[in-house]
Amino acid sequence: MPLHNTSTDYGTIAKWFHWGTALLFLAAYCSVYYRHWFTERGTPENFTALQLHLSVGISIGVIIILRIIWRLKNQQPKLEPASKLSHLAAHAGHFALYSIMIITPLTGYLGTGVDTEYFFLFNIPKFEDTYIFQNWIHNGLGISFEAFEKPIDFIHKEILGKWLVWILIAGHAGAALYHHYVKKDRTLIKMTSSK
Repeated sequence: MPLHNTSTDYGTIAKWFHWGTALLFLAAYCSVYYRHWFTERGTPENFTALQLHLSVGISIGVIIILRIIWRLKNQQPKLEPASKLSHLAAHAGHFALYSIMIITPLTGYLGTGVDTEYFFLFNIPKFEDTYIFQNWIHNGLGISFEAFEKPIDFIHKEILGKWLVWILIAGHAGAALYHHYVKKDRTLIKMTSSK
């Protein structure tokens, strides 16, 4: 199986980025739901689940940057024959997914009130302690972290986390299954075959 994409299939690296991102999003959700459903606030288990969520979120952010660079430097397999409207919908769906994959980890980091102990290996300072926040936002604009964090947290948790990410993932998976089982084309096979 080639590392690079071809005109008919995604290469190994694109497939690893795709499925790795999917697994990381699943891990992020598992850790945050575990934290909220099965731990008490202020306990070591709660903090550990939070740190796992933050670590996975930062990993998603890094992978997405690498994934976008890889996508820009590689050809994309040709879309399966369909109407212009179908192709437009596919492009719009991918644009929405990439936007969400960028905005979700970004808002997660910007709105976090604790340092990230990245998989308990090293610390990544919270945004509040960074030069950008202290000099541009706090000193420059006179905005406290509490005032800054509230709308960012709302976007991350209430808009993206609870609804929008799930809707886009379900739409993406549904479209792939529709192409595979109804249209019977190669859309899903391009991202799953091991040729």
